[in-house]
Amino acid sequence: MTPVAPARVVIAGGGVAALETLIALGELARDRVEITLVAPNASFGYRPMTVAEPFGKGHARSYDLVAIAERFGARVVQDTVAEVAGAERAIRTGAGTVIPYDHLVLATGARATSAYAHAITFGEDREEEALHGLLQDAEDGYVKCIAFVVPDGTTWSLPLYELALMTARQTWSMGADWLKLVFVTPESRPLAIFGGAASDTLAELLESAGIEFVGSAYTTVERGHLVVDPGGRRIDASRVITLPRLEGLQIPGVPTDAAGFVPVDPHGRVSGLDGVYAAGDGTSFPIKQGGLATQQADAVAEAIAQAAGAPVEPEPFRPILRGMLLTGGDKRFLRGAVAGGGGEARIASHALWWPPSKIAGRYLAPFLFDSDELEAVERIRGEHLQVEAELDHTGGTAAPLSAR
Repeated sequence: MTPVAPARVVIAGGGVAALETLIALGELARDRVEITLVAPNASFGYRPMTVAEPFGKGHARSYDLVAIAERFGARVVQDTVAEVAGAERAIRTGAGTVIPYDHLVLATGARATSAYAHAITFGEDREEEALHGLLQDAEDGYVKCIAFVVPDGTTWSLPLYELALMTARQTWSMGADWLKLVFVTPESRPLAIFGGAASDTLAELLESAGIEFVGSAYTTVERGHLVVDPGGRRIDASRVITLPRLEGLQIPGVPTDAAGFVPVDPHGRVSGLDGVYAAGDGTSFPIKQGGLATQQADAVAEAIAQAAGAPVEPEPFRPILRGMLLTGGDKRFLRGAVAGGGGEARIASHALWWPPSKIAGRYLAPFLFDSDELEAVERIRGEHLQVEAELDHTGGTAAPLSAR
């Protein structure tokens, strides 16, 4: 019997959705697929913890894409996708290379843009440096009011709540009791997307932190002040912190909606392009969040694995929203039922999923958790070996590593 050649799978992107697809296919399809990862960067940046860096509560990690790809038998082409030629089943990269595919996964994400000219846009500006400067100005008394503003159309506002709560804790600890903090958002209630219990808990956290909540509001940001509608309320603010707006990338050859996002079916298939799938922020699903991107990627990987002959029954994308809220103190874990998903909404001070990471991906989260644990063990082992070497050099004694 003639062996069946593995299906050529091209994954475009180097972010959460791309890696979840890669790892899922490595687990589900194994030697039935031959994977090429086309990514613009040589590393994968795990960005959700960036929000905690200015406060010394965590840091963003970077991982080698080539090492991850090789772990799952894939190769990496460091480039961008310039065009999808659906009729030829091939992509053309920014460098002009033509790469054929049997299955193509578009996980290229979205473009972040600044919503307001007179604001610090977290995730766009050099956020850690800007926020460090802001905290120092607040401590020195140069800042009297900080406004946290969610732009119209933003569906994932949790990082801005984290910034507000951690800023409150940091500035109050500095003794900046003159500082006013205001949170302005189109949401009717804090993090309403997670349901009533989460909103109530977050409202209490905001109130106890001295943060005024202004909901159902649409904001114009001017230099030194905001205008909040309806009602035209003016809020004088020394600094404004906001989130970026997201725009679709609009790759030639790929159908998009008016905003540039790619419409897909529940299995991630792109209409009108045979063998083409999309997952993550670049799709038209309205909530742009890393955990949901991994769930979309899982649906795509299962569909491709079945097409490649693996004994897999593909499940459609059924969104379940999970979020870990950093407060500067105890974390809160939130789980929400999104339309088309399932399960009840919950909020807890203990982990509601494992590993308890910011992005709760079925395959990516355990992989990164295991990688971090191994790195920590190796670091500790190296430190012990260094101590042993120094003690041996000075004539001291040390217990064997295996005995510790």
